[in-house]
Amino acid sequence: MIAELEHWLSKDSKLPAETRTILQILKITEEAGEVAEAVIGATGQNPRKGFSHTWEDVEKELCDVIITSMVALTRVSQDPEGTFARQLTRVAERALGPS
Repeated sequence: MIAELEHWLSKDSKLPAETRTILQILKITEEAGEVAEAVIGATGQNPRKGFSHTWEDVEKELCDVIITSMVALTRVSQDPEGTFARQLTRVAERALGPS
């Protein structure tokens, strides 16, 4: 499904592939900022806006970060699913020990 999203995002773009990749990587930061905004809104920490978001909003924004990151990974890796699985295994083994 991620590959299909990447194709949809790229199909009408006039930008060079390298530029699309760089912009997709930058998009991760934009999405992370939306997570921060949702957390601030869910906790009511902006005195001007108060409780403007819910924890469900935070969940959705976190998913947007993951999706955006996976699209970026698809653009830089020949095997994005394998790359992600190997990295997840490395992180889990470092934190939890070998399985």
